[in-house]
Amino acid sequence: MQERWPVPALTDETAVVTEDRSQGTSSTGAAGLAVAAGVVAVVVLADQLTKWWAVDRLSSGPVHVVWRLDMALSFNTGSAFSLFRGATFLIVVIAVALLAVLSVMVWRSATLGRAAILGLILGGALGNLCDRFFRGGHGAVVDFIDFHFWPTFNVADAGITVGCILLAVSVLRGRPAP
Repeated sequence: MQERWPVPALTDETAVVTEDRSQGTSSTGAAGLAVAAGVVAVVVLADQLTKWWAVDRLSSGPVHVVWRLDMALSFNTGSAFSLFRGATFLIVVIAVALLAVLSVMVWRSATLGRAAILGLILGGALGNLCDRFFRGGHGAVVDFIDFHFWPTFNVADAGITVGCILLAVSVLRGRPAP
């Protein structure tokens, strides 16, 4: 068994043992949950408000914004990149399981920044789950941001993507994993 702290020598000298917390074993706990909950609330609110706007404004047709960016209403019954179309029940079960895992990761996260990053992912997943449960689209998610060279997406999708990229960068930079 490997020791995780200094071990006293086998001599008559008095040894002082201190715990080394520099290895990232601490967690943010309740503070991390509070930070993540704040980020989740902002992402879900922004996502639902923009989807409400999209359904209201874009029902009559797309709106060109700039360059290749259009706002065009679409409904996705699948997951990312329209995979697993029509498998709403499976997608919901997987999303709920991931929400539970991400919540534990938030509790155990080593920094408040990591908790905020996980909050982006949680907020995006929750925003899309709200569509599947509460919109009249038979389990479909509202998508409306269209670059024409990438699948149409929404604010929740952007939160998930940005959160995953930031999490990967954080892990690759050597910060402690959540």
